[in-house]
Amino acid sequence: MTRRRSPHGAASQCFAVTVEPVVLTVRGGRLEALLARRQGAPFASAWALPGDAVGLDEDLDDAARRVSTAAAGLPVAHLEQLGTYGRPDRDPRGRVVSVAYLALLPVGADPAAPAAARGGELVAVESLVQGSSPVAFDHRRILRDAAERARSKLEYTTLAAALLPEEFTIGDLRRVYESVWGVSLHHSNFARKVRSVPGFVTPTGRRTPTSGAPELFRKGPAAIMMPPLMRP
Repeated sequence: MTRRRSPHGAASQCFAVTVEPVVLTVRGGRLEALLARRQGAPFASAWALPGDAVGLDEDLDDAARRVSTAAAGLPVAHLEQLGTYGRPDRDPRGRVVSVAYLALLPVGADPAAPAAARGGELVAVESLVQGSSPVAFDHRRILRDAAERARSKLEYTTLAAALLPEEFTIGDLRRVYESVWGVSLHHSNFARKVRSVPGFVTPTGRRTPTSGAPELFRKGPAAIMMPPLMRP
C-alpha cells in the first residue's frame, strides 16, 4: 500500500491496487465460487474473495494467476480480466482499487480439500448473489458480474468444451451448460444445436464403455460460436 500525496505535497491517505479473482467451478450440478470467511475487521465473518496487492514488478495477469492458484491449490483452465472496481468507499481501511478476474477451473478438478487447507470454501454462487449471507466489501457485486460473464461466454464461445477433459460426451457438455446457466436443457435439442455449430466439437470415432455407449467428442478448432447457443 502506498501513500497518495495531496497537491500540497503531504501524504493524504493509503492507496493500493489489488487483484481479486473470482474462482468458479462446476460441482454437483451447480456453479460454485471459492471464498473464505474473514477472520477480522472489517466485515468479520463475512464471505470474501481471495485477493492480494499487486507487486511493484508484477504483471496484473500474473498476480491474478498467482492468487487464483494459491487459493484453489490447482491451476486454472481459464483466466480473463473481468473489470475494475474503484468506488472510493469500497474499503473502509483506505483507497483500494481492485482489478477483478474471472478464473475457471477444469470440470472434474475438485479444489475443495486444497482450498480448505488454505481456509477457503466452495459456495454456491446463486446463494451468495441472491441470499442474505454477509459478503465483504463489494464482492457480491463482483460475484454477480463474474457469474454473468461466465454465463454469457457459454453462449458465444466454445469455453465449455475447453473446460472438459480431452474426450467427453455431449451429455458431459450439456451438464456444464446446465450447471452454469442454472437450467435444464432438452437432451436431443442441445445435441442438435451443438452439432450444428461449425468447429465446436469433433467426433473421435470412439464411444464410452458405459451403458448406451454414447459417442465421444473432443473440442473443435473454433473459439467463437456462430450461431451462438442462447440461454432459454
